[in-house]
Amino acid sequence: MNRPLRTTLGGALTAVMLATVAVAPAQAHSANRPPAVLALPDGFQPEGIATAGRYAYFGSRATGAIQRVDLVTGRGTTIGAATGTPSLGLKVDPRGRLFVSGGTAGDARVLDTRTGEVLARYQFATAPTFVNDVVLTRDAAYFTDSNRPVLYRLPLGRRGALPPADAFTTITLTGAYEQVGTGVNLNGIATTPDGRALIVVQSTTGTLYRVDPATGASTVVDVPGHTFTNGDGLLLLGRTLYVVQNRLNQIAVVRLNHAGTAGALTSIITDPNFDVPTTVAKALGRLYLPNARFTTPPTPTTPYTAVAVRAH
Repeated sequence: MNRPLRTTLGGALTAVMLATVAVAPAQAHSANRPPAVLALPDGFQPEGIATAGRYAYFGSRATGAIQRVDLVTGRGTTIGAATGTPSLGLKVDPRGRLFVSGGTAGDARVLDTRTGEVLARYQFATAPTFVNDVVLTRDAAYFTDSNRPVLYRLPLGRRGALPPADAFTTITLTGAYEQVGTGVNLNGIATTPDGRALIVVQSTTGTLYRVDPATGASTVVDVPGHTFTNGDGLLLLGRTLYVVQNRLNQIAVVRLNHAGTAGALTSIITDPNFDVPTTVAKALGRLYLPNARFTTPPTPTTPYTAVAVRAH
């Protein structure tokens, strides 16, 4: 039996009846409620988000810069300098370290959220590669590669100690999973509710897979009657899995069984402020999503935002 993969995320949500939920338009910021739409720098091209307390962290796929935004005031500041390579999937651990997926750079790096200092960097692969998303457990960080049928495992030592640069392992997926073409395959990643396995979404097919991190063996997560077309970022809260479907401008809400082998669609969350959201994180009782605006040609002056919606 595999040891549970205890995540740094917690909490639980109650499943709701199957429905399509339209969230009310964003309200103006007031003293009692944080803003529902957050401005990001023009030209930023956000994709990933991670939250800790009242702060959210966004990565730029254009420059690799990291932006920290106060969710209460809406004010932002750059804490991570531009790298010239993408900063995609993000997660913050309890020690205030930000794990960053490096996209086409084939790497990951770990930053101090207070100073922006790069604490460590790991080169997983060279082209063709697209290190897309990350999930943290008690013992490791796991990264997806959208160009390869693999996960990268970065082991964490005692008290979360970061390993040497060459101490990662590559987990090849076997079983039900099959790589399809040259598009975006593996994308978002989360753990199962029981913490014993991982869940990944394949964007090209809209399929969820349960993966044994010890062997790479994969099985399809059975969600009758639903395919997660354009599946992107994943967020697990208790037994509720949020699946962002980027170009559909919606979040599919799935109630999973304890092992994460099957689930049922319980609702769809939409919002008029969505503009190709890519992933999701929870803070201050709400879900926050960056608008990547993939359908809008990017320029240095293109505006970008993040949107808050009610968690169901």
